[in-house]
Amino acid sequence: MFGRSGRWLCAVAMAATAVVTGTGFATADPAPEGKELVVLGDSYTANKWDFLSEEAKCVHSDTSWPQQLVGLMRPADYLDASCPGASIDTPPGYTLAMEAQKADKAGAFGPRTKLVTMQIGLNDRWGDTDMIMWWSLQKCILNLIDGCGPEAAEQGRMTDYRGVSGAVFAQRISNVVTYIKYYAPNARIVLVGYPELFPSGQNTLCINLFGVAPFIQPRGEAAIEYLDRIDRAQREAAALLGIDFLDTRTPTLGHGLCSADPWLNGVLDYRTDIGGLPFHPSAHGDAVVANAVYERYGR
Repeated sequence: MFGRSGRWLCAVAMAATAVVTGTGFATADPAPEGKELVVLGDSYTANKWDFLSEEAKCVHSDTSWPQQLVGLMRPADYLDASCPGASIDTPPGYTLAMEAQKADKAGAFGPRTKLVTMQIGLNDRWGDTDMIMWWSLQKCILNLIDGCGPEAAEQGRMTDYRGVSGAVFAQRISNVVTYIKYYAPNARIVLVGYPELFPSGQNTLCINLFGVAPFIQPRGEAAIEYLDRIDRAQREAAALLGIDFLDTRTPTLGHGLCSADPWLNGVLDYRTDIGGLPFHPSAHGDAVVANAVYERYGR
């Protein structure tokens, strides 16, 4: 177990780094034993959104993959600190550092911690534009007039996929990873990838509307390239930082939006969860991810 001075010295080091990176942590004292399972992530983890609130709230679906994972693993204790809209370090919502700080205050990190998962990165700014994925959905993906081709990033209508790389991704999450490694030395740290939204290597995007009238964007290369680069960057970042990457694209291949058997929710699509969060996994899709995590790390 780490002593008070060790945790304080690490906190001072993290605070010094925060001057440059904008991230830092408040720590509990004395050092806690930790919780067996700790979950950090964005809406693909939490899979719920409070549309009536003007403030960011860390709400969670009862069928999210962490909740289903808990049912499989049955840990002695756990903490799900994921928040919809969260990013690595892009305001105004919760950031990875804020989630880690929240978990730390709850005594989540310690020698008893066995597994820490992170699913993050899709909501961040990358490259030379201020565009994030939610705004890209409106200005690029759903824009039939201008399309969402390769020029969209340069025009500022799409998240700049050109700035996404494994090295940059690793640098942006490194403070949190270092912190967790120090205070949860026995934990497996896993960067969880995103499921398939659209097949790679094509130009066309499709979004389910009411299960009968799909929206088709014939020029969607920029969005597909962005998702592909995020996936590749997560893999490379995990290798650079010495943590695990869990591929969730492979087990969900062929079940993206507008597939014959979608595992992601469209807009009021009766074939999935009709009231589920659009463009996010259905309960079945989350079950696939939960089982993938459990089979590799939870047994």
